[in-house]
Amino acid sequence: MSTLSRRRFIQAATAVGAGLILAPAVIGRVRAQAPITLTVASLFGEDKPETQIWHHIRDIVAEKLPGQFHFNIVGNAALGGEKQVAEGIRLGSVQASLSTVSALSGWVPEAQLLDLPFLFRDAAHVRATVGGTVGAELKEKFAAQNFVVLDFINYGARHLLTKKPVTEPAQLAGKRIRVIQTPLHTGLWSAFGMTPIGIPIPETYNALQTGVADAMDLTKSAYAGFRLYEVVPYLTETGHIWASGVVYFSASFWNGLNAEQQEVFRAAASAGAAHFNELIVADEARSMALAAQHGGEVLQPEDRAQWEEGARDVWQDFAAVVGGRDKIEAIRQAGGAG
Repeated sequence: MSTLSRRRFIQAATAVGAGLILAPAVIGRVRAQAPITLTVASLFGEDKPETQIWHHIRDIVAEKLPGQFHFNIVGNAALGGEKQVAEGIRLGSVQASLSTVSALSGWVPEAQLLDLPFLFRDAAHVRATVGGTVGAELKEKFAAQNFVVLDFINYGARHLLTKKPVTEPAQLAGKRIRVIQTPLHTGLWSAFGMTPIGIPIPETYNALQTGVADAMDLTKSAYAGFRLYEVVPYLTETGHIWASGVVYFSASFWNGLNAEQQEVFRAAASAGAAHFNELIVADEARSMALAAQHGGEVLQPEDRAQWEEGARDVWQDFAAVVGGRDKIEAIRQAGGAG
């Protein structure tokens, strides 16, 4: 081999060797730049606030952290009802979702404070409560169950939905009502002489249609979202519970984020929550207009004091669970509730 050929061989071998050494680093950089996919569960379709909030959050994250995350938003309850999704969040198979606090109260019983009937005057009263020490305390308790709650949302007030007109509590006796399967919701409707039946929300339409249940309670937005006006055409505006919810993430996903990413997600979730609360107000109006077009009818409860009195025992029954009667009274007085 000539001197020139030997030199070229050595140069080529050196280049190949350097490439082999650098290759893992280059591959590592490519992999590091690949977006992190998070699966987000929604109970509704693209047109509802429960899904639109995630588009809003996704866009904020994409602007602040371009190319770092891919949101796989799975709608129409394809991943199950709230409790199934919550299990997925705990296991880490689902990274993010919304949930009513009712559905999570099996893990955090103290959250039932936000479900106490006739406690909150309006949405502003609820927001002031979750935005203070009560909300901070609940976030800590959720975190202990691997639920990272970044903010609270308001689904609107829950109202009574029935097959036949109901305006007085006495008309409920002996009826079967679909409930969120928690002690509070079960106790509330039992106090009115009803038989509570725990049924996941995706199965509710069929249960009402087939006579498994005669009634249920739900927000106006979800009433239309699930087309329930077809099977329970009467909505009595009891407004007995303001349905608080959470924007939450799995602990395994959250703990894998760096400080900058966590701060962006916190800000995005808060902006998303505010956006959601605005969307719900508009969606309620559209929902009730749609229900009316399909035969839905809105009724006003008679003798509201009687409704409130029938539910008041729930406060006493759950006082010890949610932090004491003094805590309940403080919240009631802060909101000017009667």
